[in-house]
Amino acid sequence: MSLPIIIIAILVGLALIALEIVALPGGVSGIVGGIIVAVGVWQTYANYGSTAGNITMIASIGIGIAMLAVLMKSGTWKRFSLNEESDGKTNEPEKHNIKVGAQGKSLTRLAPAGNALIGDEIVEVHSEGEFIDEGTEIEVIEIEGYKVTVRKVE
Repeated sequence: MSLPIIIIAILVGLALIALEIVALPGGVSGIVGGIIVAVGVWQTYANYGSTAGNITMIASIGIGIAMLAVLMKSGTWKRFSLNEESDGKTNEPEKHNIKVGAQGKSLTRLAPAGNALIGDEIVEVHSEGEFIDEGTEIEVIEIEGYKVTVRKVE
């Protein structure tokens, strides 16, 4: 294998590793990139001797570390991360006064989960598995931790 091909292989391998770190989770591109870099270094040892192999290995490690430092300092990875806060919340059973048997009205379609007005509280509820349309009278049949289970009032 010629030296330009070895250099291109190592650079492609390092680019795949950087892509794995920044954008493509799952490990495939990082593993393939690592294999390509290892083959490039191995070919350097095989074709050009131990001195050239050692230089190539040290250069590959140095370039990889420098590339990682540049990627992290430049904020490139921030473009791929979630920048918004989630304002969602779960039911807090110790804070609401809902009891089994309480009745209310579904505010959204329960498919099979949604929101309901029980007493004067808006609560996330789950049906027994059936879909319940918005505005349907419901009854609490079970409270287990954070999960409030309801059914349609017949």
